Amino acid sequence: MDRKYLVVGAGFAGAVYARELAEAGARVDVIDSRDHTAGNAFDYLNEDNIRVHKYGPHIFHTSNERVFKWLSQYTEWVDYKHKVLALHTDGEYYTLPVNKETSMLVGEENVADIFFKPYTKKMWGISLEELNPKILERVPVRDDYNEYYFPDDTIQKMPKDGYTVLIDNILDHENISVRLKTPFSYDMEKEYTHTFNSMPIDEYYHFIFGELPYRSIKFQTVTLPQKNVFKTATTNFTTWEGPTRVTEWKNFPNHGNNPGFTTLTYEWPCDYKTNQKERYYPVKTTDGLSSAIYNKYTEIDNKRMTFIGRCGTYQYLDMHQVINQSLAGSKKYLKEIL
Repeated sequence: MDRKYLVVGAGFAGAVYARELAEAGARVDVIDSRDHTAGNAFDYLNEDNIRVHKYGPHIFHTSNERVFKWLSQYTEWVDYKHKVLALHTDGEYYTLPVNKETSMLVGEENVADIFFKPYTKKMWGISLEELNPKILERVPVRDDYNEYYFPDDTIQKMPKDGYTVLIDNILDHENISVRLKTPFSYDMEKEYTHTFNSMPIDEYYHFIFGELPYRSIKFQTVTLPQKNVFKTATTNFTTWEGPTRVTEWKNFPNHGNNPGFTTLTYEWPCDYKTNQKERYYPVKTTDGLSSAIYNKYTEIDNKRMTFIGRCGTYQYLDMHQVINQSLAGSKKYLKEIL
């Protein structure tokens, strides 16, 4: 295939598109404004030999066999089923998602006030009533005694050597060139047959229809001279102020066995404008205003550009959903041109 493509973003979406195009014989240039690959899934070993996910914890879970099989070409896995506890202001720990035991202990009538309203206000900056219910459906209240965070997913694992190695393996192809610390510029487009772009769609179009709202996260990472602090990898807080949750990295498998130190990362949600425009979560509200703005951008006729990933498509997607969407999108494109 005598075609050359530009992929903007070296996270999961960009890596999948790049690999599928390269396997079809195309030449692909991948650029990223950051100094590392793997996007928000980037992880690294700190000076205490503890693996840290720089942009918050990423846990791979899916029931999509095709996605798992595709990724397994590029990584070995370790088993891990995610558990989350909520540290309540009463000093007790309760299972999340809220299960039958948690409801009984705190009182079913108190569940929303304790576990949903404070978290929603801190995480999304709006009230529970204003938030699109589809977001809440991701973590439903259960009527059983399940203790796992993703109980319905048949595949729950972590990449043995981390997400950065996984994505670097996907990008390791003779037809793929990766350039870091390279922001997108519009004059690049003319050099390529097509561009697959994971940058925010509203930013690409100079916000002509307005800015799409996002939530961001400020991270506070500390290392303490002790073996462990918390019972699970992720602990949520039920307070109205302060961080939403903390991750203790050693509680994930293959994330370090240092007996003398443990590393914790606290998360403080905020508007993306107050965090150097770091966009993590599209804000979908019941009034549908943000979706209406996004739809205006998608109606712009731009045949040489495909927007991909969470920011390009303005969707709240898990990793397996990004990968599945990118596999489907790349195969559809290749089928149309070949």
